[in-house]
Amino acid sequence: MQATQTTKHEIIRCERCNAAFECKANKFTQCQCSVVALSINEVQYVSELYDGCLCASCLRLLQQEYVDSMK
Repeated sequence: MQATQTTKHEIIRCERCNAAFECKANKFTQCQCSVVALSINEVQYVSELYDGCLCASCLRLLQQEYVDSMK
C-alpha cells in the first residue's frame, strides 16, 4: 500500500512568478508569507499591483522595489 501525503492547506501559485506554495491564510502566522514584514505603505503598494497571494520571495522583491521607488 502506498502512503499519500496530504496537506491541510491549499496549494496555490504565486500570482507574480507562478511558483507553487502552500497557502495557510487560515493560520496566517504559519504561512510562508508571514516571514516578510511589510509596512502599511508596502502592503498598499503590493495590493495595487496584485489581487491574490504572493510567495515570500516575490513579496521581498516587491518590498525592495517599493523602497527603491521612494529614494
